Amino acid sequence: MTDLLAPFTLRGRTFRNRLWVPAMCLYSVEARDGVPTDFHLAHYGARVAGGYGLVVSEATAVVPEGRITPYDAGLWSDAQGAAWARIAALAHRLGGAFGVQLAHAGRKASTWPGWPGQPSGAVAVEEGGWRTVAPSATAFPGLPAPHALTIEEIGAVVRAFASAARRAAEADVDVVEVHAAHGYLLHQFLSPLSNQRTDRYGGSLENRLRLPLEVAEAVRAGWPDDRPLFVRLSATDWLPGGWDLDQSCVLARELAARGVDLIDVSSGGLLPAPIDPVPGYQVPFARRLRAEGVPTAAVGLITDPAHAAAIVAAGDADAVLMGREALRNPSLPLHLAAERGDVTWVPPQYRRAWPG
Repeated sequence: MTDLLAPFTLRGRTFRNRLWVPAMCLYSVEARDGVPTDFHLAHYGARVAGGYGLVVSEATAVVPEGRITPYDAGLWSDAQGAAWARIAALAHRLGGAFGVQLAHAGRKASTWPGWPGQPSGAVAVEEGGWRTVAPSATAFPGLPAPHALTIEEIGAVVRAFASAARRAAEADVDVVEVHAAHGYLLHQFLSPLSNQRTDRYGGSLENRLRLPLEVAEAVRAGWPDDRPLFVRLSATDWLPGGWDLDQSCVLARELAARGVDLIDVSSGGLLPAPIDPVPGYQVPFARRLRAEGVPTAAVGLITDPAHAAAIVAAGDADAVLMGREALRNPSLPLHLAAERGDVTWVPPQYRRAWPG
């Protein structure tokens, strides 16, 4: 576990280890106003107290219509910024780091959470839903057709990401991560399967990269120089004629040139695809992108700490994001550290449970 539990520094932030919690949708803002609640404070705080080196928020919408569901958190208002500041302050008191993932769901927005016993699919306008937007008026299967963004509306999207990043800085968040994966808006612009535009935002690879790169530039410009900027990327659509690893490598180099410090490497989500999700199935993508000269984090059914440690030790990624295991075991890093006699991360309130 030596490498997995070793500190890792990017720009002016040092993470106490390389075992991190990724963004995971919570759909728990019952007031539908995008303001994180006590639930969010408890959820994220527990995992910081449990020793994870970085805890990243759920997909946090930069505009109301960018929410996946009406119950998503956001960062388009001062009230939301104040709520995130409360969570970031707790993380810092506990010696950890907290990041916010900035997102716009595009054509996959305005859906029900789909919890057991609840509706699924699109939320009708009369039930609090809204018309979605996308690069082209092509629907995600089972959802209504979106509105194709105009050039002016694309510019507003860029400004919304930049504004949300400024609010994150004011909230003293350690990291912002731009969500360009899983079939959401920026990924929709990247993939030729969802982007049928004929203007400067569609067609060629250069044009399809344009919006994600404009967002990265705008976010970096308003984000403090001493704080890292991440991008979550789907390395492939897993579909013929779609977004793929070679194109991802081009994008990774362009993002690094614009001040992006780490790529959080996932895959899929644009359309239903034949994926065989075995533990570590996305690690080769993280390894390939890391070879392009940009640090990466690996994610994807990694539940065994020994597996996570092997990924870091082999140089396949600089950090590992463990989502499902972090839900089951909020204190996993403390257990791992205690096994080798290190209790320095244990909050004093919990020290009696970890003798040493």
